[in-house]
Amino acid sequence: MALLTYLTTNHFDFGAIAKLAPEAARFGITRPLIATDAGVRAAGLLDKVLEALGPVEAVTVYDQTPGNPTERAVLEALALYESEGCNGVICLGGGSPMDLGKAVALLARCGGPLAQYDPLAGGRGKATDIAPLIAIPTTSGTGSEVSLGFVIIMEDGRKLTFASPLFIPKVAICDPDLTLGLPAMLTAATGMDAITHCIEAFLTPTVNPPAEGVALDGLRRGWRHIERAVADGADREARWEMMMASTEGAYAFVKGLGAVHAMSHAAGRIEALRLHHGTLNALFLPAVLRFNAAACGEKYARLREAMGLGAGADLADAVATMNQRIGIPSGLAAMGVTDDHMPGIVEYAQKDLAALSNPVRAGADDYAAMVAATM
Repeated sequence: MALLTYLTTNHFDFGAIAKLAPEAARFGITRPLIATDAGVRAAGLLDKVLEALGPVEAVTVYDQTPGNPTERAVLEALALYESEGCNGVICLGGGSPMDLGKAVALLARCGGPLAQYDPLAGGRGKATDIAPLIAIPTTSGTGSEVSLGFVIIMEDGRKLTFASPLFIPKVAICDPDLTLGLPAMLTAATGMDAITHCIEAFLTPTVNPPAEGVALDGLRRGWRHIERAVADGADREARWEMMMASTEGAYAFVKGLGAVHAMSHAAGRIEALRLHHGTLNALFLPAVLRFNAAACGEKYARLREAMGLGAGADLADAVATMNQRIGIPSGLAAMGVTDDHMPGIVEYAQKDLAALSNPVRAGADDYAAMVAATM
């Protein structure tokens, strides 16, 4: 039996930020915690959001979200939320502030420890409520503004994925204006994140034809516009299309994800390297496409069509070539990953929630081969 769930309100277009004040009022958010990061503040985007929010009782800002959000940072932000008497969370930024904000909203209502909500440890039903949550993306990649999941690096080193329909923000405000001028490298990495979401969600064996249609539409938009967005930060059409691809990728991954994300999460937990999630997805995607190929013939044909490729095109080669054209690093080694990191990546990839929905179940040797091929 298929479960088809699309539950969030999404204001999407240039100027959508104007919807923030009425939506905050609708959900009674009068003392928001704004979860963001230092880069978003420095870019002036926090000021735009504060202006759009207008007069409220009080605003508290947490801008120390790490590139890969940690349990420690979540607890810091939660302490601020509680000490300032906040009554809702506004997430502003890429996937990291949104994931952190979701965790804060959960703990504010249900209490800790966070690990008790791990779905792989029987925690799926323990979350019963979250604080009102509004999400405003400033990149086009994660789609966390409309997704039911968030990912946190725990104090014990695990990178856990938490998932529940409760974690879908009450409102998403997707304003491509907030992505204009995003640096080329970040545009490339986040754009490939969105493309990977569309591809991996489409390939999972979960039955959800509407989500597959959304995935293919998002892939079509992202694949055709990512080079333009990377080349010209002021290309409004390309920025609109990439934000839509990002949103559609997250709508689609209600079906689940796959081995790309399992390995990206496992590599992203290496604290000393602080590896960017979207970049990791871009790098791992060719190896996973080769690994899954024998089981996905008909679906690969539909991916080729969406990407505008010829009938005999090699999907993995096409992705690798795109990575090269838009400036993605040449491999994991170029990002500081060494052979010493491989056992940990393999170990944690096998335990990751995303591994369960890959079209072909991968074992330790399979993951080791895919990591080696990506070095």
